Amino acid sequence: MDVMATPIITYFIVSFTILTSIVAFPPNIVSIDSLRQPEWFEKFKFNPYLTWHSRQWYRMFTSGFLHANWWHLLINMFVLYFFGRLVETSFISIFGLFKGRLSYILLYLLAIFVGNLPDLFKFKDKFYYNAVGASGAISAVLFTSILIFPWNKIFIFPIPIPIPAIIFGVLYLLYETYMEKYASDNVGHSAHLWGAVFGFLFPLLLEPRLFTLFMSQLF
Repeated sequence: MDVMATPIITYFIVSFTILTSIVAFPPNIVSIDSLRQPEWFEKFKFNPYLTWHSRQWYRMFTSGFLHANWWHLLINMFVLYFFGRLVETSFISIFGLFKGRLSYILLYLLAIFVGNLPDLFKFKDKFYYNAVGASGAISAVLFTSILIFPWNKIFIFPIPIPIPAIIFGVLYLLYETYMEKYASDNVGHSAHLWGAVFGFLFPLLLEPRLFTLFMSQLF
């Protein structure tokens, strides 16, 4: 890999998110005692009521760097590590070094915001609602990779065979749309769904010709 195209932003986001999540884990999660700052979890989590009524808009972004537990953190960072490197290096190839990395940073940060936005309006008067996690941004990165490489192979445990990315993407959107309406499993399906939509559309706003490339690969 070209040194200039090394996905340093992805490496930084993964490292930074692991650190902030571990430091701010809730009190009931086993962590490294010498690093613990559990009050950060309360201060930086996404609470629509406080975000809206107290104008604590930073929560729309900071919540993406916190996680509820080890499993939540490891899954998100595992997906980001593999697909983030692909998207970041692709952006560098498409847009150049500076614009590529800047576009990737904007994709990630704005996807956290967009993923939280529907629940901000839905729960802005519900003081009890809270959410954390990078799921909106992870979905965005994943769907950007589907836009650029629609026939890439995706493995889903425990399915033993790879699934073409475009087929996975369609199934994912259908699943998250259904779960957003009917699920009560304490998972941020809204963030998954709208993060995915944003991840597909944002690169097209930057470079509309990507849609022609996408369609040419499909057909």
